[in-house]
Amino acid sequence: MKNITRLVLASALVLGLFASAQAAVETYTIDPVHSSANFTVRHMVSRFSGSFTKVTGTIVVDRDNLEKSTVHAAVDVGSVNTANEKRNDHLKSPDFFDFAKFGTMTFTSKSWKKTGPDTYDVTGDLTIKDVTKEVVLKVTALGFSPGMKPGTTLSGWEATTTIKKSDFGLSGPAMLGKVLGDDVAVTLSVEAGA
Repeated sequence: MKNITRLVLASALVLGLFASAQAAVETYTIDPVHSSANFTVRHMVSRFSGSFTKVTGTIVVDRDNLEKSTVHAAVDVGSVNTANEKRNDHLKSPDFFDFAKFGTMTFTSKSWKKTGPDTYDVTGDLTIKDVTKEVVLKVTALGFSPGMKPGTTLSGWEATTTIKKSDFGLSGPAMLGKVLGDDVAVTLSVEAGA
């Protein structure tokens, strides 16, 4: 009888720990209305910036250990905005992103490494057009708070990285090679809800 009682108690403990572990994992959906992917690139002796205003995806979070988190994000190339319609159209053309063939860019994380109290190196695969390369995002967890609707939670994130246009076939016409820099600084601002 004692053995049966111990077995029942041990099973209950294991199930309780499993349930706690499961409860700690939350899935956040990126809010495209409050998220953007921003970029800056050199133009001759100055810099110009732009953004992609439609970012979607999910962040699966273990708040007790954010290093166990995962993220998958997609950026709608057609949402590019540089405050100049002619330039927007050129960026969507086959010279650069070729939006008609490759409508989205994606990032899928492979690992999170803690680098500070709220900062992480998030390594993952970035796909632009038909090229996939590993990049590291410098991610800051901005925090968690109750959402506007009862029972919901918001999370805020910021991430930065620098990529080379030439690595993803985005160099454009040869004449632009002399006036546009190869390095593109990227900043992601994300709000996601669960």
